[in-house]
Amino acid sequence: MTDRTGIAGTAAAETDPSTSVSGRPLRADARRNRARVLRAARDLFAADGLSVPLDEIARHAGVGAGTVHRHFPTKEALFAAVVVDQVEQLVADATTYATNADSREALLAMLARMLAEGIESRPLKAALAGTDFDIRTAAPDVAARLRETLHALLQRAQRDRAVRGDIDVDDLFALLAGAFATLRHADAEGAPDRFARLNAVLFDGLRAPR
Repeated sequence: MTDRTGIAGTAAAETDPSTSVSGRPLRADARRNRARVLRAARDLFAADGLSVPLDEIARHAGVGAGTVHRHFPTKEALFAAVVVDQVEQLVADATTYATNADSREALLAMLARMLAEGIESRPLKAALAGTDFDIRTAAPDVAARLRETLHALLQRAQRDRAVRGDIDVDDLFALLAGAFATLRHADAEGAPDRFARLNAVLFDGLRAPR
């Protein structure tokens, strides 16, 4: 797929948050600053994508521009780190959904969460839809965990004959990408209603044939 941001090949996305760019362990205050930068970047990237200046992210985080650069040498590296952080949270949430005795509800809850989070966050939407940002290249381990997690939820529901058996995990990602594309053209006022309709159509389409 075409990479229009220069992010796809970066290795910064999988940098251990407890270490510096050079690989040395971070002090506690440095770890706190890194977390503040990530939170600020997540909020600003969610609305404006890569157009946000690093200086604005630093101001929003309450740190100096030099602090941002020490942790994330480029804006692309910071963008990638934000995506990885959000995807890792999705994987963690899936563990909770997997405890639901109703396998269909567990799968649908995960899909609804991915759709909702992707709509709120441009970086995450780019990763989940496979547009502009290829998480499989930037952070293959994280991408694999998300895929395996969703695959496990799907297989469990299929074993229970709770959802149709002729779909695979790639179909689920394609459905999400299509939903994101549709919602991108919805105005702010109509987006909630369209989101609800897409959820209903998606979930009805996954239902096992009677």
